[in-house]
Amino acid sequence: MKLYELQPAPGSTNEPKRKGRGHGSGNGKTAGKGHKGQNARAGGGVRPGFEGGQMPLHRRIPKRGFTNIFAKEYVEVNVSQLDRFDNGTVVTPELLKETGVVSKIKDGIVVLGRGEITKNLTVKARKFSKSAAEKIEAAGGKVEVM
Repeated sequence: MKLYELQPAPGSTNEPKRKGRGHGSGNGKTAGKGHKGQNARAGGGVRPGFEGGQMPLHRRIPKRGFTNIFAKEYVEVNVSQLDRFDNGTVVTPELLKETGVVSKIKDGIVVLGRGEITKNLTVKARKFSKSAAEKIEAAGGKVEVM
């Protein structure tokens, strides 16, 4: 098969409707817009969500919740992801970013306890789950809260 031999599957494409090109086309005269009215005019029509002057749905429904602008956003790292480092390594957020474990540091790193760890590492992070701290210390490592 060559590039010039490519063509759409039979029946998958339709010719566009040529509106306003005579009554023989089936879309002549008013071009499918009917007679008069807001939608028949140039530039006519209403915005999305407009309900003819009735209070629109997005304004009838009550507002819910709020966004806390002071909320801290932590990046999660599991202990199984820390097992790639060599024994005795000091694991910092900057090292995690350099090695590609995380793409952004945001407001800090939180270490979670999924998986196993076999290396003794000194891990520096903003927060640790209880199980993560236990697993790191059980492997001979140290946990330091920054």
